[in-house]
Amino acid sequence: MSGQKRYFRRLSGYYAWFCVCFAGFLLALTVLENEGMPRLWIGHLFMFATIVLYATIGVISRTSNVTEYYVAGRRVPALFNGMATAADWISAASFISLAGGLYLSGFDALAYIMGWTGGYCLVALLIAPYLRKFAQYTIPDFLAVRYGGGAGGRGGPVRALAVGATIIVSFVYVVAQIYAVGLIASRFTGVDFSVGIFLGLASILVCSFLGGMRGITWTQVAQYIIILVAFLIPTMWLSAKHADNPLPQVAYGSVLPKLAQREAQLAADPREREVRAHFQQQADAYAARLAALPGSWEQGKVEAQRRLDAARLRNLSLADVRSAERALAAYPKTAEDAEPLWREQRTRLLARAQPPQPHAMPFPGATEAESNAHRNNFLALVFCLMFGTAALPHILMRSYTTPSVDETRISVFWTLFFILLIYLSIPALAVLAKYDIYTSLVGSDFSSLPTWISYWGNIDKVNPLIQVTDINGDGLVQLAEIAIDGDVLVLATPEIGGLPYVISGLVAAGGLAAALSTADGLLLAISNALSHDIYYKIVDPGASTQKRVTISKLLLLAVAFIAAYAASQKPADILSLVGAAFSLAASALFPALVLGVFWKRANHVGAIAGIVVGFMVCLYYMLRVHPILGGRLDAAWFDIAPMSAGIFGVPAGLAAVVIASLLSPAPARSSDALVDHIRAPE
Repeated sequence: MSGQKRYFRRLSGYYAWFCVCFAGFLLALTVLENEGMPRLWIGHLFMFATIVLYATIGVISRTSNVTEYYVAGRRVPALFNGMATAADWISAASFISLAGGLYLSGFDALAYIMGWTGGYCLVALLIAPYLRKFAQYTIPDFLAVRYGGGAGGRGGPVRALAVGATIIVSFVYVVAQIYAVGLIASRFTGVDFSVGIFLGLASILVCSFLGGMRGITWTQVAQYIIILVAFLIPTMWLSAKHADNPLPQVAYGSVLPKLAQREAQLAADPREREVRAHFQQQADAYAARLAALPGSWEQGKVEAQRRLDAARLRNLSLADVRSAERALAAYPKTAEDAEPLWREQRTRLLARAQPPQPHAMPFPGATEAESNAHRNNFLALVFCLMFGTAALPHILMRSYTTPSVDETRISVFWTLFFILLIYLSIPALAVLAKYDIYTSLVGSDFSSLPTWISYWGNIDKVNPLIQVTDINGDGLVQLAEIAIDGDVLVLATPEIGGLPYVISGLVAAGGLAAALSTADGLLLAISNALSHDIYYKIVDPGASTQKRVTISKLLLLAVAFIAAYAASQKPADILSLVGAAFSLAASALFPALVLGVFWKRANHVGAIAGIVVGFMVCLYYMLRVHPILGGRLDAAWFDIAPMSAGIFGVPAGLAAVVIASLLSPAPARSSDALVDHIRAPE
């Protein structure tokens, strides 16, 4: 028996024992819950046990060897590399937010599943095997050598630009993961959201800091097992509850018509119309204030100050005075600040004034123009996610960790298989949870609201994750009176379905594993790009291996704390941040990567032009359109959303590579030889 086969069997034994111990842990907590253990203790036990598990793997896998730290020694078997890559890929956006996006947006959110799955096909066909044959450490390595003149070329400008793109893309993505860590930690430990972020950060660092890619790989295999179990148990429970069938993919087809019937009933309900009319009146009031600027801003500020003075003079309760003080403090400082804020609030109110769109309706819209805009955004998002997937540095790095090119191809197959186990269940979970809420919560009495609403509503009191307010005063819950954040749905699914609290803890552990596994890979991609591609390749080529690994660890620590601080500011929802990261990756890196493999004429000048032009076009469009970045949605080209800016950046980058390459001298023969080598059959 070969050494690689013995290694595979030994790993299989380790993870078989892990599965047995994990099942025993769940069984023990179930028994303890039945015996009366407090919920808070169960949440603490899940958090503590998983963090200790990841820390133990990180300590066991600690290394100072460069090859082990950067690429796990290039000896990870295809099956386990597929599991690790799937865990790296199934981020907080996939585990926590995607089902919530489908709940809120229906058919339109399927673009995420189609784009991400299609992107892995591009990885398998266009990128991964060729990168493994190249046999270096990072994506900037490949671009620098391909466009820098042979194996010894440093490719300074190309390398620096590729490192910059890697850092920006990975940083935006990792902020979304750390935000999710804070959300989970605050819910299941009771600490403040910002404190939860830094608690989770300790778990992220212990694996990536001590063991690099080696520690991350074996942690991610364990994390994938937790992710799979955590996602499927509540989904199968809801499936059996509403369709008498534990297979959610089968139940999906039988529950969808029932949901459509319920949606039609709610759209015609007079009480629902009454609530929606209230939101329409509020939206109209904001429209009037926007039209009357700046006078309306001055009048509103005077009115806010008057209400505070009146509350103090009349000796109202402290709560009323504090409420008036908060309203005045939150009032826009200038008329210029008021316009985007009021425009955003009007948009939110208009959305709540609309009747529920049928979940299965493709590209919904009141007019043909609105429907076309939905369709264009759907296709643009699929495009951006596909090409962004094929250029994500932390995912492409995993193609370096297998023993051979053939193992890399097999690993991509296993990655797709393990991802689809989750992805084929996500649309079913969205429909099942939506049907449960529409039939159980809607129409219920406000005096008997389930406890999970108050739990989740109190996590963030400034921007509540869920609000249920009796707008029309009838004492009954209408659908239009429910405001739910998409990031809550999966984490609250066990409580929505009436499962024991231990399953809520399990789902939280799964969401934590998804966020941590991706954050580990992203932080390592950033620190490796800085330490290997900047420090070692440009600043100090004579640095010892020990010094290189030490520098990487210190940089990883610094980047992690900066990202945690950015996440604590709650810059946007998880899906928006992730969508922006994919567009930036697609625009900046995909053109140079794919043309570097398949077009010999692409040269140094073309790569620089492609990275700069693609990135700048994408960034310009985001700044032009995204309200958070100071843009205006009505400035969009062809009604394309800012997160899909890559639809303009990728073609611009491809055109820039081609044009600049053709207008400048052909690359050296060593570059041609490199392309022939990486494309040659095994």
